[in-house]
Amino acid sequence: MTVRIATWNINSVTARLPKLLEWLESAKPDVLCLQELKCSTEAYPAEAIGELGYESAAHGTGRWNGVAVLSKIGLEDVVRDLPGQPGYLAEDAMLPVVEPRAVGATCGPVRVWSVYVPNGREVDHAHYRYKLEWLTALRDAVREDAAGPRPFAVLGDYNIAPTDADVFDVAAFEGLTHVTAPERAAMTALQEIGLQDVVPRPLKYDRPYTYWDYRQLAFPKNRGMRIDLTYANKAFADAVTDTYVDREARKGKGTSDHAPVVVDLDL
Repeated sequence: MTVRIATWNINSVTARLPKLLEWLESAKPDVLCLQELKCSTEAYPAEAIGELGYESAAHGTGRWNGVAVLSKIGLEDVVRDLPGQPGYLAEDAMLPVVEPRAVGATCGPVRVWSVYVPNGREVDHAHYRYKLEWLTALRDAVREDAAGPRPFAVLGDYNIAPTDADVFDVAAFEGLTHVTAPERAAMTALQEIGLQDVVPRPLKYDRPYTYWDYRQLAFPKNRGMRIDLTYANKAFADAVTDTYVDREARKGKGTSDHAPVVVDLDL
């Protein structure tokens, strides 16, 4: 059985819906993990996406976050939020809020989580500490599946470049989030429980970046980062036959600032 699984930070599923539908028809993934829906679960365009044959498990509140799993091969055992997921206490809030940043589902022979890891903002910001706490909760939540025999992967926008080679110029990120030692240690912790980074093969460019800022011609200059990742267990990784970043989906006007990452499996 061949299965195509993809992940894409869509940067507003309602604003990018025509782009998303077009891409689903051309790329034909069996499973797609979406992040940054920027819409509530109720406002999620399930009907339009369903017309292409996809079931959806969406999780959003209508603000800046939100995640979903779309599947043509079944959608079972849906879990919204990580067990033990921490909340973020904003400066103007009385209580921490558990943000919609994770949804898990079993899609045919594969179990996946779609995750949108907190950005972290600045190293000395409360959001950075929240990011590290969230990553610890992620590790704990997926430990059993990571060690199991069923193909399993955590796909999404990790907001971390795992190595210096995953940013266009590491000197440009000195003192900033996304490249700090504690963040990268959290990625190492995922490897220690049995997950591995499935790296897309380079196509036109040597470095398979997945995100480029809208500003300063970052995309044409390929000043990007690889932060949209697939961390998979052995059963999943051993079945991978191909993986690539679909840069074409980043081109033109009205696109997300991220490109989809596609992984093909032979199970």
